[in-house]
Amino acid sequence: MNPKKIIIDTGPIVAFINRADNYHHWTETKLSQLKPPFFTCESVISEACFLLRNSDKGTENVHKLLERELIQINFQLNEELKPVAGLMRKYKNIPMSLADACLVRMSEQISESTILTLDQDFKVYRKDKRKVIPVIIPMTG
Repeated sequence: MNPKKIIIDTGPIVAFINRADNYHHWTETKLSQLKPPFFTCESVISEACFLLRNSDKGTENVHKLLERELIQINFQLNEELKPVAGLMRKYKNIPMSLADACLVRMSEQISESTILTLDQDFKVYRKDKRKVIPVIIPMTG
């Protein structure tokens, strides 16, 4: 499976940068098989920086991924607030984070996209109301 466009979630960014993360090797392997750039939103970058704040050069390495344009942000929340808020209302029982809602919305906008994630909730979320979102996700026991 080599999808044309990859939308990347917080988990794989954190796992890639933090060698001690349980999913570091899995993420490193998957990213080596996929072609950048990877697409994301500012909410994901904010989460990744927060989670890596105590890691040596963690946030600096997130910024380097952006500077090198390996990860790109083309999503504007102010333009997509209504559909994002609608998704968060729809999945409030999970609950859906702002970052997850933005990624689901991005999957609706970017044709032939797949979300690279560690988050099993993406198996529940739907794009365009009923369509399964293609994901690359680790197998769980």
